[in-house]
Amino acid sequence: MTFRTILRHLREGAKNVIRNGWMSFASISSIVISLFILGVFLVLSLNINALAGQVESQVQIQVYLEPNTTKEQREQLHTEIGNMSEVSKVEVVTKEEGMKIFRENLGEDGKELLSGYTEDTNPLPDTLVVDVLEPTTIPAVAKKIEELKKTTTEKVISKVKYGEGTVEKMFAVTNTIRNAGLVVVAGLAITSMFLISNTIKVTIIARRREIGIMKLVGATNHFIRWPFFIEGALIGFLGSAVTIAILFTGYDRLVKLTQVELGLMLIKLMPLHEIWLSVGGALLGLGVLIGVWGSTVSIRKFLKV
Repeated sequence: MTFRTILRHLREGAKNVIRNGWMSFASISSIVISLFILGVFLVLSLNINALAGQVESQVQIQVYLEPNTTKEQREQLHTEIGNMSEVSKVEVVTKEEGMKIFRENLGEDGKELLSGYTEDTNPLPDTLVVDVLEPTTIPAVAKKIEELKKTTTEKVISKVKYGEGTVEKMFAVTNTIRNAGLVVVAGLAITSMFLISNTIKVTIIARRREIGIMKLVGATNHFIRWPFFIEGALIGFLGSAVTIAILFTGYDRLVKLTQVELGLMLIKLMPLHEIWLSVGGALLGLGVLIGVWGSTVSIRKFLKV
């Protein structure tokens, strides 16, 4: 295909969009409505996924040490745990620091409750707080730390805790939420494709006489098909662009309006700059793809005249 022919197809495709104004408007409106519903669920799914990841990332392993553990033993254990491939960070919280954190968490009401505890009577143990790279490995890492008890001649580790039972249930719930979100988004994407394809099909059926005349005067299928491809792609692009503009404007406003209220519940919506590329790219690509696909499927029947 020559450059001149490509320009001709582009020009004809653009002209068809304008010439068939109302049908193009109906197709673009259908794309906007379908993609907007899909976009809302896509953004919702991303936020639920991020919230689940945020909750999972807050899970830590607490390694309580025996009261008579020396500084050298603590540092050796710190090194052994830190060398585990799944571990991202190990932080030492001494019993003095632990008491300070405890007092801060209890606030003014706890001052009297803890007034009897001094440096010598502090009952809290030294603790190693372990963060992991992948939250789902928490139970396995805790088990590996437990096994260190058996390999050391002197007892250093008193207890290993990470919320056993609760953590496994929480991971199961977050996985279910993620999978349900994926299923909903995939179902909506397929439904949108068929809805939009049918709308484009109607616009082409309305122009079957035009296609028949072109066939009768000797135009090749290739020559007839390309302007419809361009037209479908343009309609898909315009519909996606309008959807993205409406969705992102509304979402950005929603983030700003709910920032304080949701912040009090420790929930934070993802800022627009973190999702615009993935969501915008997906909607734009899907819109153009559906436009071209709808035109291809619909025009095939009339080219057999």
